[in-house]
Amino acid sequence: MVTPGGNVLLIDPWLTNPVFEKGKEELTALKDVDFILVTHGHSDHVGNAVEIGKKTGAKLVATFDLSAAIYPSELADTETTGHFGGTLNLLAGEISVTFVPAWHGAGVTKDDNSPPIYGGNPSGLIVALRNGPAFYHTGDTDLFSDMALVSRFHKIDIMLVCIGDHFTMGPARAAEAVNLVGPGIAIPMHYGTFPALTGTPDAFGEELKKRGAKTELRVMNVGETITV
Repeated sequence: MVTPGGNVLLIDPWLTNPVFEKGKEELTALKDVDFILVTHGHSDHVGNAVEIGKKTGAKLVATFDLSAAIYPSELADTETTGHFGGTLNLLAGEISVTFVPAWHGAGVTKDDNSPPIYGGNPSGLIVALRNGPAFYHTGDTDLFSDMALVSRFHKIDIMLVCIGDHFTMGPARAAEAVNLVGPGIAIPMHYGTFPALTGTPDAFGEELKKRGAKTELRVMNVGETITV
C-alpha cells in the first residue's frame, strides 16, 4: 500500500510464496518501506517481514505479543506496537491502524525444525488513510458476528477477505462476512497458494450474489496494482 504522501506499507509480506514467480526479484528491489503490518505469526504471513525490516529499516506494526515473538527489538517500538481495540496514529496521523479480533491461530515458528512459540492472538487490521479510504484486512479468520461492529467505527471502503477454506472461512462464510461489514469493494485473498485452499473468487462471487450483496467484487491478479 502506497499512501498519497509516498509512504509504503506492507501487510503480511510473504513475497516469495509459490504463486509469485517474481517474488525474489520484488524482494531484492524493495528499497523504501516505512511499516510492515503483520496479522499473526504463521509463516505464510510473517513471510519475509524480518528480512525486509532489517534491509529497509521499516518498523513492525503488530500486537505486543506478536511483536515480541518475531522481531529483533530494534525494529519494533511503542509507537508501532499495540493491542486489540487500540489505534496507532502513524506519520503524524496520516495513517491510523486499529487492531481487531480474528478467529484463527498465531503460533510463531523460527524455522521448520522448531516448535511454535507464543505469538498472542491473531488480529485483523483497520488501516485508514487521512482524507482517504479505510481498509479492513481480515487476516486469517472464520466468520464471526462481531465483524459487524467494525463498520460502526469506520466506513470500510475496501475489505480484503480470506476465502480459501480449509484453514480459513471459505466463499460462503466469507460472503456472509462481507454482508456484515458492508464495504464498497471486496478483494478476495488467501486462496490458490496450496491445493488445500479450494475456495475461488468465482465461488465467492456467486455467494455474494446469493446474498444480494451491494459490494463490488474486485479480483486482483498476482503482482497487480490498483489505484483507489
